[in-house]
Amino acid sequence: MLTEAALVARSVSEEAVEQPSAPALIGKSFAAEPATVAPAEVPAPTPVEFPSHAPYLLIGGGTASFAAARSIRARDPGARVLIITDEPDLPYMRPPLSKELWFSDDPSVVDTLRFKQWNGKERSIYFQPPSFYVSPQDLEKVENGGVAVLTGKKVVHMDVRGNKVTLSDDTEISYDKCLIATGGIPRNLQVIERAGEEVTKRTTLFRKVEDFKALDKVSRDTKSITIIGGGFLGSELACALGRRSADSDLEVIQMFPEKGNMGKVLPEYLSNWTTAKVKSEGVAVITEALVKAVSFKDGKVEIKLKDGRVVKTDHIVAAVGLEPSVELAKSAGLEVDSDFGGFRVNAELQARSNIWVAGDAACFYDIRLGRRRVEHHDHAVVSGRLAGENMTGANKPYWHQSMFWSDLGPDVGYEAIGIVDSSLPTVGVFAKATAKDTPKAATEKSGTGIRSESETEGTANSPVASSTPEPPPVPEQKDNYGKGVIFYLRDKVVVGIILWNVFNRMPVARKIIKDGEEHADLNEVAKLFNIHDD
Repeated sequence: MLTEAALVARSVSEEAVEQPSAPALIGKSFAAEPATVAPAEVPAPTPVEFPSHAPYLLIGGGTASFAAARSIRARDPGARVLIITDEPDLPYMRPPLSKELWFSDDPSVVDTLRFKQWNGKERSIYFQPPSFYVSPQDLEKVENGGVAVLTGKKVVHMDVRGNKVTLSDDTEISYDKCLIATGGIPRNLQVIERAGEEVTKRTTLFRKVEDFKALDKVSRDTKSITIIGGGFLGSELACALGRRSADSDLEVIQMFPEKGNMGKVLPEYLSNWTTAKVKSEGVAVITEALVKAVSFKDGKVEIKLKDGRVVKTDHIVAAVGLEPSVELAKSAGLEVDSDFGGFRVNAELQARSNIWVAGDAACFYDIRLGRRRVEHHDHAVVSGRLAGENMTGANKPYWHQSMFWSDLGPDVGYEAIGIVDSSLPTVGVFAKATAKDTPKAATEKSGTGIRSESETEGTANSPVASSTPEPPPVPEQKDNYGKGVIFYLRDKVVVGIILWNVFNRMPVARKIIKDGEEHADLNEVAKLFNIHDD
C-alpha cells in the first residue's frame, strides 16, 4: 500500500546544486546612466541590449542546453555562452513539475518552486540562481566569459551559411558554434482541437512551469479532471492529482487506449499491477479507451469513446506525447528524420560541421542500438553534456546509455535503460524484496535524493555474480513483484533492461547492453544484479 506520493521521480544531477528559487529576470543588475529628459516628454523605454555575436550559441533553455553550457565551460573556462529561450524562466528541470511539486506541504510551492527529495532535503527546480549567470549585454565584455540567458526570445530563422540566427523581433546574432536544443511541444488530440474554444480553454497540455501553476489552480477550483494518456506523464499526473483528491472532493479520471498504465513500456503483467497501484491512489482508471468526440454541454466537457462510453468532466489534461520542435529545419536546411522525428544527427550529435543537436529534438545514431530519439531527462543531461564536449573539440560518439526512472511511491520504483518496448519479447526474473529494496531506502543510504545515474558516472568492467547459492526458479507472482530484472530482447540480444526495486546496479545493465551478446540463460544474467541477496 502506498504511503507517499506515487510515481515520484528521482531528480537530477550533479549540475543541480542547492539554491533559492530563481525569478524570470536574469543576470546581475547594472545601474544605467541617468538620462536627461525634457520636462514635457515621456521617456522611451530603454531597449534591451543583445550581444551581436556569441562564440557558443545554444537555442533552447532546458536541461540539454544547461548541461551543454556547463560542459563547454568545463573544457573551455573562458568560453562565452549565450542561451536563448522562449520561456520567461532560467534553465530548470522538468520532472518535478509532474512529480515532487505536487506533494509539497508548502502552500506557497507554486511561487517558490521548491520541493523535498526522498531524503528530506529541499531544493529548487532551477539549476542555478540568477547570480550564476552574466547579463546578456555584458557577455562580450566580461573578462573570464560566462553563461548568459536571453529569456522570452524565440529564434525563428537560421542562416547556416552566414552563421547567424534571427529572433522574432528581427534581432540578428551571429555565432561560431551552435547547439539546437529546442525540445518539444506537447501533442494534442485532433478531436480536442476541433471541439471549439469552450473545450480548448478547459484543456491543459502539460510541459512548462506555467502549465504546472495553471493546473494547480484548476485542481483547486474544479470538481473533476480527466487525464487522457497512460504513459509516464499521464500516470504521474493522475497519481499526483489522485493524492490531492484524498483531501478534497476532486474526482480524478485517467483514460488511455492500452490495457494498463505504461502499457507501451511494461510487460502486460507489470502494467496491470501498476494500474492497480494507480487506482489505489484514488484514480478512476478507464482502460482501452479510444476518444471519438469531445464537446461542451451544460457546463461540462463531454468525452465520447468509440465503444459508446461517455465521461463528463470539468477539465482535460492531454498527455499524449511530445512533438519535437523542428521549425528551424526548413530555414537551416537540416534533415528531419521521417521515422522518429527530430533533427537527424550523427553519432557525435552533429547536424553540420558547426551545428549540434541534443535532447528531445535530436534523432541520433546510437552506435550500439541504432538510430533513436529519446525523451527523458537523463538523456537530455547525457546528450547535452556530450554536445558541449564535442563543440569544444572532443569528437566523441554517443555510447553512454542514458537511463530513466520512476517511483510508485516510496516503496516501489524502477530504473530503465536501452530500448524498453512492450512489443518486444521480455524475460522477467523476480525475487522477494526486503525493507532496503525501496526508492526511499536507496536515497537514504546514498545520502542524496539524486537518482539520475548518469551523473554519478558509475562504471562496470566485469560484473561479478553474487556468491549466494543459486535459488530455485522464482515462480511468476500473481499479485506482487518484490524486486527483479526485466530483459527486453531483439534478435535474442538484450537491448533494454528494467530494474524493478533494484538500485545502484545501472552500470551492470549498461555493460550487458554494450556487450551485445546472446545469453542462453537470463536467470544466470539476473544473478549479476544480486537480486537474491537479502
